[in-house]
Amino acid sequence: MGNITLKKVNKSFGATQVIPGIDLNIEDGEFVVFVGPSGCGKSTLLRLIAGLEDTTSGTIEIDGRDVTGAAPAKRGLAMVFQSYALYPHMSVRNNIAFPLKMAKLDHSAIDKKVTEAARILNLTNYLDRRPGQLSGGQRQRVAIGRAIVREPSAFLFDEPLSNLDAALRGTMRLEISELHHQLQTTMIYVTHDQVEAMTMADKIVVLNAGNIEQVGSPLDLYHRPDNLFVAGFIGSPRMNFATGEFSRPYNAHTIGVRPEHLQLSTQSGTWSGVVGVAEHLGSDTFLHIHVEGIGLVTARVGGDFGVSHGDQVFLTPDEGRVHRFNDKGLAIR
Repeated sequence: MGNITLKKVNKSFGATQVIPGIDLNIEDGEFVVFVGPSGCGKSTLLRLIAGLEDTTSGTIEIDGRDVTGAAPAKRGLAMVFQSYALYPHMSVRNNIAFPLKMAKLDHSAIDKKVTEAARILNLTNYLDRRPGQLSGGQRQRVAIGRAIVREPSAFLFDEPLSNLDAALRGTMRLEISELHHQLQTTMIYVTHDQVEAMTMADKIVVLNAGNIEQVGSPLDLYHRPDNLFVAGFIGSPRMNFATGEFSRPYNAHTIGVRPEHLQLSTQSGTWSGVVGVAEHLGSDTFLHIHVEGIGLVTARVGGDFGVSHGDQVFLTPDEGRVHRFNDKGLAIR
């Protein structure tokens, strides 16, 4: 089981409050991603759950058991770090086996667990190599293997892919997601990359300055953001925002429109602008358009849409896809 409950969890470093009293429930078997900008408290929150940081106040429960004051080793969790934290002088086999040897399991049990973890992670042919002989992705799989053999109630990942190049990050995203489907174990994953959050999570927790802004499935957050922060953070390219005369027809203080929800024309439309940078990505093109009174507006169009720098274009928001926000930045439903 891997149900984790946070009740009024607060963390301060001296006079600085980093986590100001968070309530959160993570269900057994969920893949939950903590996402937010740098300094938002997501890694601190993960370390509080792991027991690597002490809570200032509040309660952390795992499967109904209060572990707020428990040592990390007593929580039944396994953490995978950004830095891999492998022993360079040990073989892959011994790196994966290390926590089991520390727990004094017998040799046959250790061998069985290591063999199974290596099979799951496609590391069988690398068991006798050392970390220095492996690629970054293989080293990350060894770190995950060391966590798997402990059979934890939950895995905690702290930005595990940030040291990898873009192509390898994409591959490892798929591998970790597939691992979750195989193991059906609770996973909590910290990232600042909202693409990772959107593609991997069952549930996303959006953090900002230590506060939870919204919790929900990736598509819930994408289609129904609760506030301006979530609307601007979730989605790539980010949502376009407009105020004043542009928002008044919608009875809102601010409106937001995603790039794919703007219809583009060279003939007529609701807003007019001039094309600046055009980013051609093959199947899609992102046009960055200067609209007087709004600023830079991004529109997503087909890859072969025939406009270029300096052309005048017209934009019309999809009426059913316009997000409205009040003067406090909260969504108007």
